[in-house]
Amino acid sequence: MHLNDEDHERPLRLDLVVRSDDLMLPQRTTQARLTGRVRIAGRADDAEAAGELEISPLARRRIRYRITFAMEGRRLVLDGWKSISPARPLASMTVLPYTLYEEGERVGEGTLRFPLATGLLPFLTSFRFPRATQSAPAPAPAPAGQDLASRWDGEPGRTEVWYTTLTDPATGSGVWLHHEVVAPTDGSGAYAHGWVAVFPKDGPAEHARFGPVPWSEDQQGFATEEISARPGRLTGSAGPFTWSLTETPLSGSVHTFPRWSWRRPWLPASHMLPAARCHYSGTVRYGTEELRLDRAVGASARIYGHGNARRWAWLHADLGGGDVLEIVAAVSMRRGLDRLPPLVFLRLLQNGRTWPRRAERTAVGWAGLGRFRADIGLPEWRVAGRAGLRRIRVTVTQPPQRTLALDYTDPDGSASVCRNSETADAVVGVERWWGTWRQEATWRLSGTAHAEVGDR
Repeated sequence: MHLNDEDHERPLRLDLVVRSDDLMLPQRTTQARLTGRVRIAGRADDAEAAGELEISPLARRRIRYRITFAMEGRRLVLDGWKSISPARPLASMTVLPYTLYEEGERVGEGTLRFPLATGLLPFLTSFRFPRATQSAPAPAPAPAGQDLASRWDGEPGRTEVWYTTLTDPATGSGVWLHHEVVAPTDGSGAYAHGWVAVFPKDGPAEHARFGPVPWSEDQQGFATEEISARPGRLTGSAGPFTWSLTETPLSGSVHTFPRWSWRRPWLPASHMLPAARCHYSGTVRYGTEELRLDRAVGASARIYGHGNARRWAWLHADLGGGDVLEIVAAVSMRRGLDRLPPLVFLRLLQNGRTWPRRAERTAVGWAGLGRFRADIGLPEWRVAGRAGLRRIRVTVTQPPQRTLALDYTDPDGSASVCRNSETADAVVGVERWWGTWRQEATWRLSGTAHAEVGDR
């Protein structure tokens, strides 16, 4: 492609997902929505690009694209079309001339070509038909009450957590809200406590704790006299911090562990997200600083179990375009399980589908074979594994200057320490087997990954 403000050409790449409410038929015009990633070498890499697609190969003899994306703080529109010609069916279907516009002014042009040799088979196998019960994509409703209501049934030796992590798009700051209920193993009264932390893009994290205070069950979520985490609303005050946030879910729930483990707490712990992706708006004030959040991207999650693991790592990564990666890798405290390497639970939500299909696949493999592997450490840790015809490699970096260490107390009184960064870096690579391993997708997150490593 060629930009008007340059005297040389640059490569441009589109990785798009197309969704339509209507069945695509060649004799009619079909309107569809586009989301995905636009990359211009050295100038742009926008994973939140969006637009529309007109598919009309016979009625109008064209396929037209209009995609809006960001480049160095500017909003550009890529306007392109394939003019379908019966005399040149192959060339006309695989060549896309386009023009770039900024506020109606032409700022560049180029031509995209679809690589038949490497792209045709993945393209043909990517078609999906929605289930009959699915409707047109729309913002998900507020998380179901059963996902946020307290799970604790009065049994001693339990811990329950509600936590929220998000990234402010304006400043690059990360925010962490942690709400926890601990029921000691000695039968003494359960108590509530937690903390709030802000991770500036440049500078050390600041935090404040709240509690402990006696816990009284709240059917809507977590609530004490000054702190509340309920459907659609997060409010509180702790030390120099005050916060008031609205939460708007953008997707359905995700069970990082097997779904049955949330209903039946037979495992040492279970983890799930009432919504894999949310927007947060409101304010977080601390000292003389104030974050004004507007559609900040993040998620809330839930944990219920017997306490913290012997060693663990966690990642929540919003990959853009609606894609999300969630990882929990842990060594259990239970006798026998504590001798195993970290069990990895990995859920990749990509293009509206979840991989691997079953949550336990990454932890146990097939009869113990093919388990995903985790190398837990700091400042860098890794996870890798293969399921079916795809494999993934994840590298997470938590720079010491952007990492906050906080201590936990388990129901039995033992202590552990987590080292958390809401401004971590991550590289995620997914490959697919087509006779040889070929790169399917790569994401590079700089300061927007949410990660943690803990031990005793």
